[in-house]
Amino acid sequence: MTNTSIQLPCAAQSVGAVNSLVTTLFQTILTAQCALSAKSDWPPDYGDEALKDGIGKYDFIVIGAGSAGSVVASRLSENTKWKVLVLEVGDDPPQESEIPGWHPFLQRTRYSWDYFSEPLPHICQALGRRLCYNPRGKLIGGSGAINGMIYVKGHRQDFDDWLAAGNTQWGWADVNRFYERAVRPVGNTTHPMGYVVIDAYKDEGSVLLNSAIFNATAELGVPSMSAFEDGVEVGTAFLPVTNSKGRRTATGKTYLAKVSRRPNLHVIKNAHVHKIHFDSSGKRATRVTFSLRESYELSVEVRKEVVLSAGAIDSPKLLMLSGVGPRKHLEKLDIPVVRDMPVGSNLRDHVALRVHFKLEHTSLNAFEQTTYIDFLYQFLTRNNSRLVNGPSSITSFINTKGDSDLPDIQYHYALHQQGDVDFFGVHFARRDQKYTARLSGILRKSHLVTFLLMSTKPRSVGKIRLRSSDYLDHPRIFSNYLSDPEDMATILRGIRFIERLERTKAMRELNATLLRIPLEECDEYEYRSEAYWRCYVKYFGEAGYHQTGTVKMGPSSDRGACVDPRLRLYGVENLRVADASIMPDVPRGNTNAPTIMIGERGADFIKQDWKKDDQGANDSKWRSFNAL
Repeated sequence: MTNTSIQLPCAAQSVGAVNSLVTTLFQTILTAQCALSAKSDWPPDYGDEALKDGIGKYDFIVIGAGSAGSVVASRLSENTKWKVLVLEVGDDPPQESEIPGWHPFLQRTRYSWDYFSEPLPHICQALGRRLCYNPRGKLIGGSGAINGMIYVKGHRQDFDDWLAAGNTQWGWADVNRFYERAVRPVGNTTHPMGYVVIDAYKDEGSVLLNSAIFNATAELGVPSMSAFEDGVEVGTAFLPVTNSKGRRTATGKTYLAKVSRRPNLHVIKNAHVHKIHFDSSGKRATRVTFSLRESYELSVEVRKEVVLSAGAIDSPKLLMLSGVGPRKHLEKLDIPVVRDMPVGSNLRDHVALRVHFKLEHTSLNAFEQTTYIDFLYQFLTRNNSRLVNGPSSITSFINTKGDSDLPDIQYHYALHQQGDVDFFGVHFARRDQKYTARLSGILRKSHLVTFLLMSTKPRSVGKIRLRSSDYLDHPRIFSNYLSDPEDMATILRGIRFIERLERTKAMRELNATLLRIPLEECDEYEYRSEAYWRCYVKYFGEAGYHQTGTVKMGPSSDRGACVDPRLRLYGVENLRVADASIMPDVPRGNTNAPTIMIGERGADFIKQDWKKDDQGANDSKWRSFNAL
């Protein structure tokens, strides 16, 4: 071993061996860091070629490389005769996106749209600016690259209700086939095909807590299971997630990047679409205009269809900027009206609330007091640490009324170990500093368990409207959380269930007690009274990050519908919407998996409607898969 001694301010210097090994260690760590988000993991950027050679025409233009858009582009480009373009406003995901549980680090960065709802006096009062925060992904993979990766299909009744409302081919039996398609490994090295990789959180560091949650909810009649069954209604189970070997597997990687070397598929990054153009009749989309890298304006013509997959906030925004939306609203902003329809209405979202338990139990001392630097080192060098798993390993769906098998509340559970103040602060950074400081002070002395409560079927309905005709302006989000009294009643029942959990044998054995956070206004009421909890919700209630419904799917008889059950925009023959915005109502669960399924469903509709051109996909494996 050669002597490559580096003179450091140490009491004693290395004669060579230690320096060489430390240098190798540094190089190993840096290489592992770069490998977290390597260029080869993501689709190449066609932007330079578009500037140099011109952009030409495409059969299909997919706007948005998020959870659904990446799926649509991957599936459509299986047909070698079809030329497909993806326009994504963001860039490749940063390293933090790849580490499970580190998604809060991406908020308030260039990788996130930092949207805020219009002021509401009865919710989000403990958040910064007292506004409900609505972050959305601005990168390859979309919100699927900054979310908690949870892959919950939803409940059978959700989709059967869609079917009953006139949305043909959207019942549980219909959509479950596309859920299966989304996770089925297919293709080979010669003909790769996209699919999402699913794993399960089973954080070994939280075995004691997980066991307590399973036992406590079982004491209250909630069935326990090792994994959720198809169409499951109530129960506690480990969470399936879009994760493989400790790395995020958002569709931007597993669907889009995996097949992005296809010659008929191009992806342009940092492409901010600001208008879809229509012919003089308004019945056909002709081209799409976008700004590239905030420096160039380009237009691209479409031969067959435009597929809008920008999400429940940006899809309605773009449609309205393009002249498709409520007539009075568009005329007020001097936007020429192409189609008068209720785009932006029917905004649905879950309401979230965090309630904390303080844990003082010697058994939890088995949790090694390891810093996040240690965790990161273990993760980079051995892919083995708490960072492989997110903060929440299990979830519970329950019915607080006890009158049916349909859940009205979903719970997530997260353990914050004593001393984890810095990382805890990141998760709660969007809150007012005085409340974060109070929780951090408690965490220095005790473990905390956070119960994230979400109402699964809120009745309150909001809307999205443009702030101006400038595409750079954020839209106005009127969330209307808790405007329906039944939504608050559901949240209060969810809190009472947590109080019952506190009294279970399993939680008493952990010496777990509800944490009372000092709140001047709320402390005027009797602690744990209904008035107190209503006040608590006023401060700590917040958005569920599951916005849906703003370009509603429905039959032609539904005056609130914007797209038909085949996702075609009413009155326009070649524009479809395929993302969470088409959901008639928010499902009883996380929206990540249903959005991926919608991408699969939408791509299949397009293939069916353009079947005459489908002979380009002539590989037998591809044909057999498409027939599933």
